[in-house]
Amino acid sequence: MAPRAYWKGSLKLSLVSCPVVLYPASTSVEKTRFHMINKETGNRLKQQMIDAETGDVVESDQKGRGYELKKGQYVEIEKEELEAVQIESNHTIEIDSFVPRDEIDKRYYNRPYYIAPDGKAAVDAFAVIRDAMKDEERVALARIVLTNREHVMAIEPLGKGLLGTTLRYPYELRDEDDFFDDIKTPKITKDMVELAGHILRTKAAHFDPSKFKDEYEDALKALVRRKASGKPVKVAEPEERADNVINLMDALKASLKGKAATKRRAQAPASRRAPARRRTARKAHRSSARHRKAG
Repeated sequence: MAPRAYWKGSLKLSLVSCPVVLYPASTSVEKTRFHMINKETGNRLKQQMIDAETGDVVESDQKGRGYELKKGQYVEIEKEELEAVQIESNHTIEIDSFVPRDEIDKRYYNRPYYIAPDGKAAVDAFAVIRDAMKDEERVALARIVLTNREHVMAIEPLGKGLLGTTLRYPYELRDEDDFFDDIKTPKITKDMVELAGHILRTKAAHFDPSKFKDEYEDALKALVRRKASGKPVKVAEPEERADNVINLMDALKASLKGKAATKRRAQAPASRRAPARRRTARKAHRSSARHRKAG
């Protein structure tokens, strides 16, 4: 059974429209979470809103939204006034255009959502839009309002439904030049590049998220289990960063040797097991023969 819908509205392509629902495609439910507690009593703490000037506790019915015009001066915006900012994408996913998937810079991708038809009557129109998008092999760009903000959403077919991913606006992205301009351009030999490329090829694989392992999450769970059972927890010493300068070519060669050694170790047990089994079999045969002779 699907969870409660996060958003309800209509998906619109020109004059074709159908009711749809949105569900978050990602979740953090399984992540280990900690609460703030009173170390003396063990009781959980709760947060309160405090007036920055008077220090008084502000009750929920006194809280409001304000936009800072200048330092310390706010204009208050009522909830009803926000809701009055009605635009079509408040309740409609309006498809504006279709673009090649590979033209979307990955930095713009934000949050994924599953889009499904809302009710049996919506299935036919939904299927028409979905299957037309499959044939075109393009991603739809649409507009939608979520949490009082309008977002651009990239929509593409996914199984029987659609996957919608909100996109960031250009003003939300930092300019890479601010971070990359100071990177020097060293002289790298062709041999180095070829050796590094060879190491890359030895690690070639296919994308398989089932192999992702959150080792930090596993360590957190182990920590909680150990503490809950009353066992002591050993605090690890901080690792020291190596400060010696390593020759890059030597490091590349060592990496390649390490890869080859790992491969040999993985293959070695299989070749050693057969002689071991033969020795065990011969020993058992001799032991059996001695027993028969003694009898």
